[in-house]
Amino acid sequence: MTRWFVSRHAGAHDWLAERGLRVDRQVAHLTPPQVEPGDLVIGTLPINLVAALCARGARYLHLALELPAEARGRELSAAELDRYGARLTCYEVRELPSDIVG
Repeated sequence: MTRWFVSRHAGAHDWLAERGLRVDRQVAHLTPPQVEPGDLVIGTLPINLVAALCARGARYLHLALELPAEARGRELSAAELDRYGARLTCYEVRELPSDIVG
């Protein structure tokens, strides 16, 4: 099993490290073919990518936080991530047929 962390933000990496969470590979971008069944992916990924990862048998932990508008678009430190309630939340996502919409 490989533990992936998908982020280009140093503060997010520091936040994980401060919690003793080990990652094997830190990448700025990830494509589903890179991931094997049983791998763990941590990040803030778009839902369609999360669905594709889950379909390959990976687990996904979302780095969630309550980010106010004034804090968006800039680098955040690990302390700021704490202040904005950063936490890891496990999601299992699957794509449904589009005929159920509309």
